[in-house]
Amino acid sequence: MWVPPEMKDPVLLHHPTRKSVGYFGAVRLRDGKFCFSREEGKFDAVTTWAFLRRLHAASIRAGRRVAVIIDNARYHHASMHKEWRSAMEPEFRLLFLPPYSPDLNPIERVWKLVRRLRLHNRYFPELGNVIATVEDLFSNWTDRADVLRRLCKV
Repeated sequence: MWVPPEMKDPVLLHHPTRKSVGYFGAVRLRDGKFCFSREEGKFDAVTTWAFLRRLHAASIRAGRRVAVIIDNARYHHASMHKEWRSAMEPEFRLLFLPPYSPDLNPIERVWKLVRRLRLHNRYFPELGNVIATVEDLFSNWTDRADVLRRLCKV
């Protein structure tokens, strides 16, 4: 990309208020219980591993084996947490979807529902308003959510 010499900082080419937030999420298919983690930085091996450990800790309390359906993002396969993933099997196992089918992941249905219920055609003056709106919905799902159980049924 060509940047005029008078522009010393080419990073400011986008609108200065453009900010984003992302979420890791998982739904327990048995009862629709939702587990999430907000990520204001980027998704990478470190943040993925932190979420997987959190999900593992929550599943240990239930005393059941866990199979996590997950897409093939590079950070899901990171060597940083490969040894940990191997050590957790078979009680906690990642099931990778084929690389050409990320939309088969049941969590994608949840993200679509979140956008439709809380974000579509709405104006949010600040990123904090988006977070509050989304996490208000998430708080309704953290115990058990029949709507998520039905939505993610495989």
